[in-house]
Amino acid sequence: MLDRDGFRPNVGIILLNQKSQVFWGKRIRTHSWQFPQGGIDRGENPEQAMLRELHEEVGLMPQHVQVLARTRDWLRYEVPDRFIRRDARGHYKGQKQIWFLLQLVGHDWDLNLRATDHPEFDAWRWNDYWVPLEAVVEFKRGVYEMALTELSRYVPRLECREEARVDHRNRYLRGGIRQREAGQAQGADGFSHYTSHGGTSSFELPPGASFDPDPQTNLRPAAASGEREA
Repeated sequence: MLDRDGFRPNVGIILLNQKSQVFWGKRIRTHSWQFPQGGIDRGENPEQAMLRELHEEVGLMPQHVQVLARTRDWLRYEVPDRFIRRDARGHYKGQKQIWFLLQLVGHDWDLNLRATDHPEFDAWRWNDYWVPLEAVVEFKRGVYEMALTELSRYVPRLECREEARVDHRNRYLRGGIRQREAGQAQGADGFSHYTSHGGTSSFELPPGASFDPDPQTNLRPAAASGEREA
């Protein structure tokens, strides 16, 4: 479902824990980290789409969250042709998004990356509000900064002065949740290093991240490239 300009209506989700840290997910079999997001289906309003995507991508139900705020208007990003499926090129341009700020009122153990047969993430962590934008695919970074900036005023206990944003948004912070998966090796740099069975590819998770491997791959986990949209 595209608008007349070729943008697909979409929702983005910034999920806070009780420390005002945000849910930060690693796209399955890639090096990219992002917030949950997804398209608005025909007949849905943005909040209905947000609740559906919240369950599909991180396993949470409406009773697990409280809506704190949403962006006033659509935020748009264009997708480079190389990331667009061939059959969508020429009419699909990108995404227009309404972003929601949610407070988790449930528990960490309510999160489930395998709530559906088509998971979006294979690892997650709680991160400082000003997420490291260099970990986000480049064409989404502007929208992320706009959404984080507009919604920051509604974040409980957030010290959102400009110096805090500059200091924190481009680096991973310590802390977080327990590491759960066997086979996760801690390097001297404090990051968790994963390799494939063949030993030819690897990626790093920031401290405190929790990995949930894709059962459809033979990697321990896998490192893969690109992301496709539309």
